[in-house]
Amino acid sequence: MDKIVPFIPYGKQNITDEDIQAVVDVLKSDLLTQGPKIQEFERAFADYVGAKYAVAVNNATAGLHLSSKALGVKINDRVIVTPITFAASANCIRYCGGNVIFCDIDKHSYLLDTGLLREKLNSSPPNTYQGIVAVDFAGYPINLEELKSIADDYGLWILEDACHALGGYFIDSKGETQHCGNGKFADIAVFSFHPVKHITTGEGGMITTNNDLLYEKICLYRTHGITRTPTIMCEKGAWYNEMIDLGYNYRLTDFQAALGISQLKRAKVSLLHRRRIAQKYDQAFKSIKGIIIPHVADGYYHAYHLYVILVEDRRGMYDFLRKNNIFTQVHYIPLHWMPYYRNINNADGLLPTSEAYYQYCLSLPMFPTLTNDEQDLVIQKILEFLR
Repeated sequence: MDKIVPFIPYGKQNITDEDIQAVVDVLKSDLLTQGPKIQEFERAFADYVGAKYAVAVNNATAGLHLSSKALGVKINDRVIVTPITFAASANCIRYCGGNVIFCDIDKHSYLLDTGLLREKLNSSPPNTYQGIVAVDFAGYPINLEELKSIADDYGLWILEDACHALGGYFIDSKGETQHCGNGKFADIAVFSFHPVKHITTGEGGMITTNNDLLYEKICLYRTHGITRTPTIMCEKGAWYNEMIDLGYNYRLTDFQAALGISQLKRAKVSLLHRRRIAQKYDQAFKSIKGIIIPHVADGYYHAYHLYVILVEDRRGMYDFLRKNNIFTQVHYIPLHWMPYYRNINNADGLLPTSEAYYQYCLSLPMFPTLTNDEQDLVIQKILEFLR
């Protein structure tokens, strides 16, 4: 009788009894939403990444949208975005009526190529662009110190999409540790709590910033543009509130926040597990012809939301592993190839490094509860395919 091969996804959540109890406690409480757990989660998260403020939202897409609105993106603004990312990184600009201009990636890090970025800015008239959406792709932090220097030269804001990079950091020119989302160089950062991310609330996200004005705007827009702040209302009274701008209902619930608090308590341990898994993949594949493992430069602490390899016969390996119940994934189809963005003056050959990357990229199973036996099987089957 054939041995049953376990189903191994590319990513999955880890829910403990402590997580469940934290949620149950809130479900038994008086407040399921807009209660004390939201602020508790926000404070704990801000402390974790080293930011002044954190604002919980119902998902990271909402967080990116609120951030774009708070930054003042308006109709016909031009914002530079990397094409190797999830669609929300660019869509948030379109929600506000702005135009997305893609800039190619670095062939080693797969992050926004700062050299090409500067060339694009140098070759354009002043004030052509208003901002940059920078993505910490796969958990590899982009050097925001360098990016901030470029942005300041051209009067641009920076929105850091840190959805992949909770716990990641780089060492700056002064030898100081700069955690993703700490607000030192980027104006705003956004994190995701989707089940495959470092911590989960089911769906959910967090916005971080050190800017007082941006924080106030984000809080306002998160709840319909309605305020209860006495100093800016026309009338006073415990019942009274005023809608002073057009906002949205992008709130997180208290029971989700309770899950987030519980998950955050073991975020560092989970990150160490991810790095251990990455190191094992590195050792297995670093000398294997036909595989390129992730590049990590000195001074960077990769958070490994994804472990992406490049392999020549990507489709063949993907299908072979799938037949063996190992479900890898491709991250991502270049955004400028998506039909929506193709119709906005984007064509093949526009971003050659991103297009070449897409032909070969494959994300291997990467999650803290991946067992040694499961990872051994993944490695074994990849080597078997290459042979």
